[in-house]
This record gives sequence, C-alpha cells and structure tokens, in this order.
Amino acid sequence: MSTKYIFVTGGVASSLGKGIICASLGRLLVAQGLKVTIQKLDPYINVDPGTMNPYEHGEVYVTDDGAETDLDLGHYERFLDIQTSQTNNVTTGRIYYDVITKERQGAYLGKTVQVIPHITDEIQSHVLELGNSGEYDIVIVEIGGTVGDIESLPYIEAVRQLRYNVGRKNTLSIHLTLVPYLAAAGELKTKPTQHSVKTLSESGLQPDIIVCRSERELDNSIRNKVARFCNVDLEDVIASLDAKSIYEVPLLMKEEGLDKRVIEKLDLETKEYNLDNWIGFVEAVCDPSGEIEVALVGKYVEHHDSYKSIVEAFIHAGAVNDCKVKVRWVQSDDITKENAASKLEGVSGVLVAPGFGGRGIEGKLSAVEYARVNGVPFFGICLGMQCAVIEYARNVCGWKEANSTEFQSDSEYPIIDIMPDQKDIENMGGTMRLGKYACQLQEGSYSHLAYGEKLVYERHRHRYEVNNNLRYKLVEGGLSLVGMNPERDLVEIVEIPEHPWFVGVQFHPELKSTVNNPQPLFVDFVKASLKHAKSTDQYKPLKSTAKKKVAK
Repeated sequence: MSTKYIFVTGGVASSLGKGIICASLGRLLVAQGLKVTIQKLDPYINVDPGTMNPYEHGEVYVTDDGAETDLDLGHYERFLDIQTSQTNNVTTGRIYYDVITKERQGAYLGKTVQVIPHITDEIQSHVLELGNSGEYDIVIVEIGGTVGDIESLPYIEAVRQLRYNVGRKNTLSIHLTLVPYLAAAGELKTKPTQHSVKTLSESGLQPDIIVCRSERELDNSIRNKVARFCNVDLEDVIASLDAKSIYEVPLLMKEEGLDKRVIEKLDLETKEYNLDNWIGFVEAVCDPSGEIEVALVGKYVEHHDSYKSIVEAFIHAGAVNDCKVKVRWVQSDDITKENAASKLEGVSGVLVAPGFGGRGIEGKLSAVEYARVNGVPFFGICLGMQCAVIEYARNVCGWKEANSTEFQSDSEYPIIDIMPDQKDIENMGGTMRLGKYACQLQEGSYSHLAYGEKLVYERHRHRYEVNNNLRYKLVEGGLSLVGMNPERDLVEIVEIPEHPWFVGVQFHPELKSTVNNPQPLFVDFVKASLKHAKSTDQYKPLKSTAKKKVAK
C-alpha cells in the first residue's frame, strides 16, 4: 500500500485544537493496525521555536535527535506513542533557509528563485520525506495558522499541488472550523464556517471532511446546512465538542465516525479496534479515587503552555496512582524565604520547573529549601535541579556564595557552570546540548528503583551543568550523585537519600511521558506525594458517583 496523506487545515480562529484532532485521528488509526506519523507545518519565519520566549510560544518540545519543535509534537508522541524527529516539524524559516542555501550553492542553475515553484516544491519535499521513508501507511500533516492568513498561502498551494502529484486517491483534506453559539440570538451560526471553506476553496483546496468545533451539540439542521453550503456529504460533517479531558477526544471522534470516513475515502485496510488500554486510561483520568495538590514553581506560570509536557506527565502519573494531580501554579518571583511556607502550605509535593535566566531564581531556591527542610517530596527539572544543587551548596555545604555562572559570572563558588563546549558559541539557535543522552543510574537509588534499570536515555536542553571541579563538596555534604552520563562524566541526577523523596534531574523526563508509557520518575514522584498527602491529611477523597461511561 502506498503512503496516504491527510492534510488538516484550520479556519475562523486559532486555538481550535488542530493538534488534538490530528493526534486523536492518528490514535484511532493506530488502534486499527496502521502505521501513522504526524507532521506540523508552521508558518512563522523562525527556523525553529528554540529562541522564542515561552510567553510567545509555550514550551519548546525536544525530540530524541535534538530538534527544538512546536509543542504539538508532544501531543503526537503522547497520543500515538511514537518518536518524532526533525522531519516532523517544518517552519517557513526552515523552508526559506533551505531554498536560499541551495540558491547560494548554485542548485537552481541560475534561475530566478520564486515562491512558486521553488518554495512550494521545497514544502512538498519535506512532506514527501516522511512518506517516502517507507515506514508509514499514513502521514497526517497539520498546517499551522488559519486559512486566509498571508503566511499560510504557500502551504495551501503546496498541498494543492501535492494532491495531484501523488494522486487524489492517496490524499485527503480535513478542515477544522468554528461553529459559534450566539447567546443573543440563541442559536449556532454556520456562516463563519461557510466563509472559511469558501476561502480555502478559492485557493484550490476543497475539504473532504469538515470538523466543526462548537460548545453546543450540532443538530441535523446545522449539519445539513454545513454539508449543503460547503460541498460535502452529511456524514462528512463531524462535531468536535468540549471534552472533560483531551484524552477523551479520540473516543468522541470515534463516536462521530471521523476515522471511519477517513478509512472509507482512502480505501485503507485495517484490523479490529484495540482501544482497551486507552479506554482504561481515560476512565482512570475521569474518575480517580482522590486528589492531591502539587506545587509547580516556575517563572512562566501565567502561561500554562510553557509547561505543557509537565502537566500532561502529571495526568499520566496520576492515572497510574489512581489520583488526580491538582497543580498549584506558583510564580517563583513571588516566593521569599519569609513567605515560602505560606505560598507552599498544604501541597503534597514541590516541582521546581525548567527555565533560563536569573529572574525568579531566589524564589526557586526558597522553594527547594522549604521542600528539603520540611520533608516534602521534591522534583527538580533542568534549572530546577541546578537550583537544588545551589541551595544544597549554600545551606548544607556552607558555601554561602555558591551560584551558577548563568546568574553570576564571577561567582566564588560556581557550583553550576557553563559546559566547556558551550563557552565559545555565539549563535543561540539549535546550539545547546540537545536531544537524547545516556544516564547510568546508581543501584538502589530512588531513580534506579523508579526506572527498574541501570541505563536510561533522556532528552536534554541546556548549556549549564554541575561543575565537576567543585562537585566533591556536594558529595562531602551528603548529596548523592546517582545519575551520570557515562561518556562525559556529567552529573545527570542528584538525590538526598535520607529525604522521603528528593530528586533533581538535568534532563527533561516530561518529554518522554506517553499514555501507554508514563514517565517513571513522574509516577514515583506522584506516588511519594500521595503517600505524603495521606500521612498529613492532605489527601482529598473524591466521592465517586456512577462511573462515567466511556465510548467503546
């Protein structure tokens, strides 16, 4: 079977959830024995989101091969349980960079380089790279932005051409649009959808299926109206309503018949559904036995997408431990030694989040000290781990001026220092220690017990590390260096053995947590926080009424 391509566009408004629809459709197709991957085409001119402010873009998702990508790739991996790569995220910046590089090399033989055909051909080549690999039955391609945006026009044109180049029978166009409810009129309005589809059609791309995002049920009259004026069959109008959890969306799309229509239109050969694990997970998420509260201490907590993978990893770990993990968002700028107890009172665990720069660092240090001194389970990730090391060096080892050279270049005790191979780097984009690296675990440590193996591989994104020349002081003070990179002898994990659960990691474990494979350290951290909650009367039982029925 030749590779099939599904193109997903969005209209009317942004943030309708194209990524979740793509991931949900992918999950349903994978559950029927098909090999699926998803690609995101982003219309911004940045080469990748690596240099973007988290307030602008949310978290930067990192793949095994070191690509800094859009956060939607996290959804793809979590839903499909696959590994994505550099090829799965393409930006306008990358497209133009590649075309200009080829032009400078003389690849176009002196021709005038233009948007059509050179830019659109380059877009097609990136899409076909996945399909031509021979690994996938289906490539789902999410086109970022909204139909009608100037930035999206080359992508729409490239898709139009590609549908003919690979054959119409091998492609499908899905358009996600908004059907808003006007309270004043007391009715749903289809006109925005009609205009969106008309705009798309004027670019030469007629959708085969229309997914209607709405907060109200779509009755037959609404569905008929969309079908009639947008040139699709009635069964190709799919409702996408609000869900309690994003993980319910695949089951709701199955009820709507989205995957069935895709399979019919692309003439796909499938196997019988195997959604048992997914259904069990959704039931665990929607109807847990109890609730605990965990503090997430960070610099960007006003923008929750900055920590998207951490939040999702908490959901996965909560399902394993039969509890809901409620996140208390704590702005690190607001914490001091004096108010740390009041800011963190009542939480059953403290996670100090990743980040860059000196703002809010003293607040993070105060949060670490609170968790360490009071025996509250602690989890530090990347900068959070570095803060744990600085706090320990200051308050346990006696180096009161210990710091990171990221915040104080002339520190007398630079317990955290820039990595030697990072010192002469000038370009910021794509130059950090990125991607998958090995970590050797100390037998019997919390981390070893959580993973159940001695050698693990996790994803990194950092320039600073524990200073190997000064780490002896940490060991003398009782901090255990339980995870080491075997190739370069770099500290990857620190623990306090006598603490109920105190773990700091240099890598980003949240990036590898999926529904089918929850990240072990998150599972163990939630388990420790649950134990702490029950021992301190912070555990909140949730009265379970009749179990919510989940579509099967």
